[in-house]
Amino acid sequence: MQIELLPSSFDADGRASAAQRLTCFLIDNRVSVDAGSIGIALSEDQRRTVRDVIVTHPHMDHIASLPIFVDDLFGELKEPIRIHATSQIIGLLERDVFNDSVYPRFAALSNVHGRVMEYVPFEIGKQFKAAHLSVTAVPVNHIVPTVGLLVSDGDSTIAFSSDTAETEEFWTMINRAQRLDALFIEASFPNSMRPLAEASKHLTPAMLRDELTKLNHNGMDILAVHIKPAYRDTVINELKNLAIDKLTVMEAGRVYEW
Repeated sequence: MQIELLPSSFDADGRASAAQRLTCFLIDNRVSVDAGSIGIALSEDQRRTVRDVIVTHPHMDHIASLPIFVDDLFGELKEPIRIHATSQIIGLLERDVFNDSVYPRFAALSNVHGRVMEYVPFEIGKQFKAAHLSVTAVPVNHIVPTVGLLVSDGDSTIAFSSDTAETEEFWTMINRAQRLDALFIEASFPNSMRPLAEASKHLTPAMLRDELTKLNHNGMDILAVHIKPAYRDTVINELKNLAIDKLTVMEAGRVYEW
């Protein structure tokens, strides 16, 4: 399984910027987990292969360029972009984004080949398919309805915490998995800003450390994501000071493989 954190921006030489303001993970150039930068960072080849998008929650940094992605491909799509989400999150997307005010209701529109976008609701705790992947979602502890994910291609299994503070069902789900190759977990704010992290339901490095005590698997790669750009250096230093084996900060634009 190959996973890339799509960049939010690029420098003058076209290299991915380390600062990450948008969230979008690309799996095997086919499935996107969230869609913050999907409309601005995909290569031309990837634009032709990504047709499944899993939305963990409707915050703007996770869906910002999803409408642009569909809009850009509107005339050439021969199959719809499939938006996998809970019914509750789909309702929020329809109310707040695809509402004929912010952007058209693409799920109701077609090109000469057929529909250009469709919603594929999934149920909490029940495995579903997104392209070649088997996925299970459970609620995590964020300020809006949000799910964490367990994803498998049959050979490798990975987990995404999405945006969350202290949570329980997520750890129960992944501890039941027979194997875990990688864990993507958020670390948004430095330890000094714990009150803000708790109010906005995010993690600090110290909180991340405490959450990892709930994990029963050993030996997997642990990648910290969702670091707020304004505090990036501080958060990275605090993560390093945890001295947790195989804990690293995920690099935007780099392809990881398991």
